[in-house]
Amino acid sequence: MSEILPIVKYPDAFLRTRTKAVAEIDDHVRDMAERMIHTMIAARGIGLAATQVGWDARVCIVSDTGEPGDCHILVNPVVEETWGSEAMEEGCLSFPGVNAVITRAQGVKVRFTGLDGGEHTLEDDDLLGRCCLHEIDHLDGVTFLGKMTPADKLANRRALKRLEERAKATA
Repeated sequence: MSEILPIVKYPDAFLRTRTKAVAEIDDHVRDMAERMIHTMIAARGIGLAATQVGWDARVCIVSDTGEPGDCHILVNPVVEETWGSEAMEEGCLSFPGVNAVITRAQGVKVRFTGLDGGEHTLEDDDLLGRCCLHEIDHLDGVTFLGKMTPADKLANRRALKRLEERAKATA
C-alpha cells in the first residue's frame, strides 16, 4: 500500500498556490497520484488536489463515492464548458469541521490528460462534476472559503478560528 500523504490544512498559504502544469507523465507523477488516492480514501474524501498534499502540480483526484475503484486522476485539467447552477453543501479535507452551501455550475465538461498520457474528457452534472470544479479551484489557488457567503463565513468562524489556532500552535 502506498504511503499516506499529510493533508495541508487552512490557513496554510500553500492552499492559495496556482499550480504548475505537468510537463510529462512519469513514475513520479504516477506514484504521487497513487499516494493521493490512498490519502483521499483514508481521509474519507471524494476529491483531493495536489496543493492539498503540498505538491505544486496540476493533478487532482475526483470520485463520486470515495471508493478505490471509482477514482479519476486528472492531470492538467481544463474546464471546457459549464451549465446550470446549483447550491449544495460542501466540505473540504483542508478545512476539517467547516461546511458551507456553495453555488457552482450544475454540470461541467473537463478535458484532461490521463496517466496513460492520452487526452480524455469527463462530463457530469452531478456530484462528480461538482467535485471536479472544487478540485480544479484548488489547482488555481482558490479554496471554498472564497466562495462562501458572508453568512456561511460567520457560521463557520469558530471552526476556522480553531484551525488558525492549531496552525499557530504547531508552527
